[in-house]
Amino acid sequence: MTTDQLTRNSKHQTVKLIMGRILAIDYGRKRVGIAVTDELKIIANSLTTVHSKDVIQFLKDYLSKEKVECFVVGLPKQMSGEVSESERFITPFVNQLKKVFPEIPVERYDERFTSKMASRTMIEAGLKKKDRQNKALVDSISATLILQSYLQFKSL
Repeated sequence: MTTDQLTRNSKHQTVKLIMGRILAIDYGRKRVGIAVTDELKIIANSLTTVHSKDVIQFLKDYLSKEKVECFVVGLPKQMSGEVSESERFITPFVNQLKKVFPEIPVERYDERFTSKMASRTMIEAGLKKKDRQNKALVDSISATLILQSYLQFKSL
């Protein structure tokens, strides 16, 4: 790599740092799983699970401390590829998100299999059955899986 390529690459890295993190949301009627990337947008990390009525305030508080460049909201689909019935609860949330944070783009990403993968992840991690029944944990892991899949898709 030449010196010019290193400089350009360094500048590109700096721009990524300034732009902010990507935050993923696994929206449910009761709970919302939230995951976020590191500043370089390489790794998805579980952030928390909040009650659905508290999610907008949580995001306002989070954005007062951290820069977020994009929201990724899970898009529930059926095996056939059609949008799932639960989308009717998610669409109003996405509209509210766009209204409250108009400067932050919202992308939707297929969330099929994330709950199943979250359960499998917990089993492989050796969590006891009681811990695996913690729906808040499943939701935060699901948000992390949505975000990690989104990052992999974007890097292609």
